[in-house]
Amino acid sequence: MLNEVTISRGIIDAYMKKLSDALELDVAIVGGGPSGLVAGLYLAKAGKRVAMFDRRLSIGGGVWGGGMMFNEVVVQEEGKAVLDDLGFFCQLFQPGYYTLDSVYLASGLVYKAVSAGLKIFNLVAMEDVVIKQGRVAGLVINWGAVETLKWHVDPLTLHASYVLDATGHPANVAEVLVRKMGVRLDTATGGMVGEKSMEAETGEIDTVNNSREVYPGLFVSGMAANAVCGGYRMGPVFGGMLLSGQKVARTLIERLQ
Repeated sequence: MLNEVTISRGIIDAYMKKLSDALELDVAIVGGGPSGLVAGLYLAKAGKRVAMFDRRLSIGGGVWGGGMMFNEVVVQEEGKAVLDDLGFFCQLFQPGYYTLDSVYLASGLVYKAVSAGLKIFNLVAMEDVVIKQGRVAGLVINWGAVETLKWHVDPLTLHASYVLDATGHPANVAEVLVRKMGVRLDTATGGMVGEKSMEAETGEIDTVNNSREVYPGLFVSGMAANAVCGGYRMGPVFGGMLLSGQKVARTLIERLQ
């Protein structure tokens, strides 16, 4: 017979262990879009202590909606190489253009990342960063609902050797750091340059080139990288997102050796 208290205890005990194990990390990822998931997947496969925090209920960022809620996305030849490496299948549309179901991609990235060892905390928001000796060294977290409702509830804190801002267009982590600490970022202006308008080819290149460390301990990827460093947007072509996550993961793995 099922016991309701046993069910509740199982959920509480398992979650508390998962959260406690995530209080000291190699990499803390904020944002569960494609670049963050790919980065987390590769970092977990490399045996790094990595966890992801996203204030939303669902993980996957903008992938789910495809283009204008047509749940298909496009990748180019370079992006397909990452899909091939991760075991995804896509259809040739025209030379150099491949399509795949956005639900398949989003759910598959989540499944593969968790299976590799990435710990994902949905409904958990990044409220602030931890600063130690002039570098980003962790996160201040709270429930996503607390952030939405603007309740005065004190947060919890975790430490991480590196933080990855994969929050998409708002670049929430970098924005908080600049606004509260007044620091200079490693960008053309020293601040958040801002995202430019649509230019798919340049935007795909920008997404990868801008995915890097912009302040000691803080990396950016995906559209957060373009928002911080000043890159074009590209719409529902996702190769650059995949390559962005792969690039950041490789850099972090080298740093953490």
